[in-house]
Amino acid sequence: MLRKILSVGGFTLLSRLTGFVRDVMMAAVMGIGPVADAFVVAFKLPNHFRAIFGEGALNAAFVPAYSRIHETRGSEAARLFSDRLWTAMVALQAVLLVLAWIFMPQLVELLAPGFVAEPQKFELAVTLTRITFPYLLFITLVTLISGELNAVDRFAAAAAAPILLNVAMVAALAVAFLFPTAGHAVAWGVTISGLLQLALVVADARRAGIGPRWRRLAWDDDMRRFFKVLGPAVVGSAGVQIAMFADTIIASLLPTGAVSSIYYADRLYQLPVGVVGIAAGTVLLPEMSRKLALHDVSGAHGAQNRSMALTLLLAAPFAVAFLTVPTLIMQALFGRGAFTAADAAASGAVLAAYAIGLPAIVLIRSAVASFYARHDTTTPLIASLTAVAVNVALKIVLAQDWGAPGLAAATAVGAWVNVALLIVLATRRDWMSTTPVFLRTVACIAVAAAALIVTTVLLDPIAAGWAATLPAWQAEAHLAVLALAGLVVYGGLSVAGLKLTGVGWRGLR
Repeated sequence: MLRKILSVGGFTLLSRLTGFVRDVMMAAVMGIGPVADAFVVAFKLPNHFRAIFGEGALNAAFVPAYSRIHETRGSEAARLFSDRLWTAMVALQAVLLVLAWIFMPQLVELLAPGFVAEPQKFELAVTLTRITFPYLLFITLVTLISGELNAVDRFAAAAAAPILLNVAMVAALAVAFLFPTAGHAVAWGVTISGLLQLALVVADARRAGIGPRWRRLAWDDDMRRFFKVLGPAVVGSAGVQIAMFADTIIASLLPTGAVSSIYYADRLYQLPVGVVGIAAGTVLLPEMSRKLALHDVSGAHGAQNRSMALTLLLAAPFAVAFLTVPTLIMQALFGRGAFTAADAAASGAVLAAYAIGLPAIVLIRSAVASFYARHDTTTPLIASLTAVAVNVALKIVLAQDWGAPGLAAATAVGAWVNVALLIVLATRRDWMSTTPVFLRTVACIAVAAAALIVTTVLLDPIAAGWAATLPAWQAEAHLAVLALAGLVVYGGLSVAGLKLTGVGWRGLR
């Protein structure tokens, strides 16, 4: 499992690093302002729908179904099911795309009602979203093929595909002078990247002998069972996205720049979520599904414990950094060009609020596998909608006084409610159990994280004083000193703790 998680996580890390380059260019070219706000909405709208119908619900319903058919009836039956689903998804997504193009002004007004008061920004958002929306069609098909690849233990191409999004957007920004605005350029980069990602995973699927083929649609038992599971999964994924819709809706009503500041903070926050949480969940779900199909319940629970332990171990230092030095991080990473010190402070406040919920959000994908691997998408739906209700209610309350950071704080609380409900419900059904290895690992992580907090707080003023004497790159040098010291302290204590408690790295593999 460790090898697979590191493989997926490695490509995801490369994706996040290229995404960082993309966001640095975006910040330098557009900063925090009306064009950036319009593009963020144009980028979020297809991604919200992708998360609802694509990687969220579709993956949760498809991977266990494909694994079950493959293990019980063989590869040909699984291939037939996958091909029929591919044909159905192309048709559904094409219809959705046409409807979205027609009703785009209404969609943008729904997502960003505050833009209506600024006609130029609203029209720009509508135009850019019409450009980006075909990305949804491409990326949904990418998700379907990626799920099939993951189910047969091929993870690399699917994990590498998002890198093409960042490469295409960077290339588009580099020639932004050819377009009416930088927003137009990067919007076209988004759509082109969807086509490139689809080509990549289709090529890998054909090499594996499972490339998609057109099939006559048939409403057989496999399709009925799949859509029966997909329905609650769609609603559950929609619940999470409702909270994200609420972020954009409320932020659009705040002063110009709020949407952008949330975007840049979210990009850093999503680094550990993608590299650690989603990578672990991607590997865990097919592994648990296979073990449960073979009635190996203890093996499935052991895999889940290792996944959750690794997730916490790798995510904890990010949470500490985001909480202790958020403004420094934003200044060092984005503080150039049109991105000012005030922009860094605004985004840093949002990042610190997000960090409160980081341990919970990275655990959700591993915790929800207890249910998805057993074809139960209804229970995660209930947990998700409960968390969303808490989240949205808090957003309305906190945004009044705290603005954008209040929206992020509400997201953090909602994540804790979600993961707590999943763990409690799974434990009550004996679908999840903790092992001594997991508990000892959590204790090691807590000690190492506490030491990291102390180190960062004590070293921060010293590093700041030294960096102030440099002629340039002061914020970058300041952050580098803290990062190096943190790596030594957290890494050293984690390794020593795991060894002393008898866990070791082999216990997490």
